[in-house]
Amino acid sequence: MSAPGFWDDPEKAQDVGRKRSRAEKRLQAGASLDSRSEELDVLLELQREGENVEADIETIVGQLEQEITEVELRMKLSGEHDDRDAIVAIHPGAGGTESQDWAEMLLRMYLRYCERKGWSTEMVDYQNGEEAGIKSATFMVRGDFAYGYLKAERGVHRLVRISPFDAAKRRHTSFASVYVYPDIEEDIEIEIDDKELRVDTYRSSGAGGQHVNVTDSAIRITHLPTGIVVTCQNERSQHKNRATAMKLLKARLYQVEIDKRKETQTRIEGEKKEIGFGSQIRSYVLQPYQMVKDLRTGYEVGDVSRILDGDLDGFVEAYLAQQAKTTAE
Repeated sequence: MSAPGFWDDPEKAQDVGRKRSRAEKRLQAGASLDSRSEELDVLLELQREGENVEADIETIVGQLEQEITEVELRMKLSGEHDDRDAIVAIHPGAGGTESQDWAEMLLRMYLRYCERKGWSTEMVDYQNGEEAGIKSATFMVRGDFAYGYLKAERGVHRLVRISPFDAAKRRHTSFASVYVYPDIEEDIEIEIDDKELRVDTYRSSGAGGQHVNVTDSAIRITHLPTGIVVTCQNERSQHKNRATAMKLLKARLYQVEIDKRKETQTRIEGEKKEIGFGSQIRSYVLQPYQMVKDLRTGYEVGDVSRILDGDLDGFVEAYLAQQAKTTAE
């Protein structure tokens, strides 16, 4: 990183820096396991000599178990782009205010999850709902293996509850869709013809301080062949918003290509399960009982409030374990 010219391309330099940091953390994890193991050996020897070190042994064993679990989980993150940052987009399904409110609940859940993991987030696009909730939200996640973890959340999420917007207090079912894409690097070739793009500018509508709604800096790009629409309004500069929107479009088109390959492979293997974005992956039930259940893995939790507050590790780990088993078979 100290080589002449290394920082001439800041984005590439930062990417190399992130990869170096991730490699260093892997080495540190190995060194920590060695150190804990040596401490345990010493404590066991002291115990054999009659020393009262049971409490210390319990502490070290607990730490070792936790670190081994983390290492095993990282070993499951072996996908081509698992070590990359992620782009997350949330959209409500049909149902107006109900689904828009549910989409906002999911947004909060994922932001809390990222906070728990120590990842940084940046809101790229945020569209308020008509009465409550959101029409859509897109944010970037930067952190170790962010895509590897968050890819487990891609799909349709279903909520069952007594509606706070229904005067009759009836039970409602709402749906919201979560897209997750890897933040792909510039050296991955995704050809985008300018003739296939429709670019619209408009005034930002989300929270953004005194400069929002002053200029037409927000960008909406439509990829005509696929119908994919991306928007960005987080920057004051139209040029910066366009650059970010193009980055989002590139990630979306890359994911479309990956999905096509998966569908082809599935047909070849003769599997009959549905793989696409429309697959419902998880149900969150608040009434008449409380439960969150993943329909792919069967993993379920009764404490819904804990899950909605971002405690998703159990669901993510169950998904990664299932994927690792499927790959091994």
